[in-house]
Amino acid sequence: MFFKPRCEPEELRIMRHLHARMNLNEKEVNNFLTMEKGYDGEKKFDKLLEGISDDCIILNDLLLEQSNSIFQIDSLLIYDETIHIINIKNYESDYYIDSEKWFRVSNKKEISNPFFQLNRSESLMRRLLKDIGYNVQIKAYIIFINPDFVLYQAPLNLPIIFSSQLNRFLNQFKTRIAVQKEKYFVLAEKITSLHIKNSPYMNLPEYSYEQLIKGITCQTCYTFISEVSKDKIACNECGFQEDFQSAIIRSVEEYRLLFPLRKITTEDIWEWCKVIDSRKTIRRILKRNFNLIGYGKSSHYIDY
Repeated sequence: MFFKPRCEPEELRIMRHLHARMNLNEKEVNNFLTMEKGYDGEKKFDKLLEGISDDCIILNDLLLEQSNSIFQIDSLLIYDETIHIINIKNYESDYYIDSEKWFRVSNKKEISNPFFQLNRSESLMRRLLKDIGYNVQIKAYIIFINPDFVLYQAPLNLPIIFSSQLNRFLNQFKTRIAVQKEKYFVLAEKITSLHIKNSPYMNLPEYSYEQLIKGITCQTCYTFISEVSKDKIACNECGFQEDFQSAIIRSVEEYRLLFPLRKITTEDIWEWCKVIDSRKTIRRILKRNFNLIGYGKSSHYIDY
């Protein structure tokens, strides 16, 4: 069972909008695409986990702190009196290992050894469990979810699960095993309570309200909408259609995500959406979905 579901990272959501609304440099674009690809791999793994035993307790996307060190775990599975730490990589193409160093075959460029992160997470998790009063066996793996990934010269003892091995790996979590479930539910609750909700390590480019391109973007492909009708908007790029009011509310949520300290006003949302001619239309939708406080120029909207 998914005790802690995976949430789309806030950093990724912000970067999607910035990618559409400003010119990112090459490094920023590459970081964004890497985040997007990594999250896609995690979602694919979550889909596979839907077929395993309900007796397996699954905690996704954990950010924890131990000994003044913050560490991240993609998926943590509690099953058969064992904690399974899983980091998911969505690498593709060919790689090789040489003296514990990892390289791309195509350009022989060295990449970070993913096992340094895994070993660090395992060590810190072991200490964290001890501090909260648990002595539980831990197993740690890296799952390479992409079938187009190939790794040459890998030692046989590395805890690697390739895409072609995933079904066999997950079969171990399908056999119903009687364990002290209440004990491990309590452990899952304790670990979840220690999760850090707001990452201190978000790597975002600098941006301002004035700098960003204004307009309503497509929910699917993030292309800017050029025309709207009374009840629907339609994307000329991918054909996606959306209810008019829904598109406005979605744009408000995007505005709040990018600028959490700015107030929601009729004028700002009208300017932010750009393609809506009527301020009255914006005001009507905001009044219908938010609570208006204040008067005159100081008036703004908050959640009910």
